[in-house]
Amino acid sequence: MLLKISDLRDREIINMNDGRRLGPIKDIELDLEVGRIQAIVLPAYDGGRILSIFGKSDEIVLPWENIRRIGVDAILVELP
Repeated sequence: MLLKISDLRDREIINMNDGRRLGPIKDIELDLEVGRIQAIVLPAYDGGRILSIFGKSDEIVLPWENIRRIGVDAILVELP
């Protein structure tokens, strides 16, 4: 299956463990040596608010291994 990065950005990110919407993809980390996506980066949201963990970060780095399914409208991920 081929997919454009712009197509990924349009999909809703949903945590399978609690059904919570995590927001849009903010960025993608690539491993250029092997040509694979390493992680997707999401804004850190709590409800409608952006979180800042310890005042330093406003994003969640989600390893590619945590992505369970990419659907037409949503990307299902597994976060603890």
